[in-house]
Amino acid sequence: MGFRPLDAKGLKHLLKQGALQTMLNQAARVARYQALLEQCLQPAARPHCQVGDLNNGKLVIVVDNSHWATRLRFQEQRLLRQLQACEELRTLTKILIKVHPRSSAAPYRSHSARRTPAAAEALHEAAEVIQDPQLKAALERLASRHESNKKASDDNA
Repeated sequence: MGFRPLDAKGLKHLLKQGALQTMLNQAARVARYQALLEQCLQPAARPHCQVGDLNNGKLVIVVDNSHWATRLRFQEQRLLRQLQACEELRTLTKILIKVHPRSSAAPYRSHSARRTPAAAEALHEAAEVIQDPQLKAALERLASRHESNKKASDDNA
């Protein structure tokens, strides 16, 4: 038996299912937890600590080196009490501290996506089914960039 990948679903289908909204809600929740954590942390520790997720009453905090992991472990009980005092984190039972070093390699260079008419059309379709006005406007701006790039390349030809 070989591996058979799942059937790909169109962007419009995913947006109608609410998968994007679920991801946006998750991101907003993690951002809120991050803000609560930063209120409890010392100013020097804030740039080194990030909330990973909250699962089954366990808050995962990701730090960029073992130095900050050790310092947080010494403060774990105090942090737990302070975070439990917040309404959203009342069910928190444990803090897990994970070390994930930042890469010291060459900085990441983004690769510009090829701008095709099909991509612009897909972005327009996605914007049609989005309820959030800010996200809808952002998708329309992206689609217009694809179209303006096409016009510029047609003018040069």
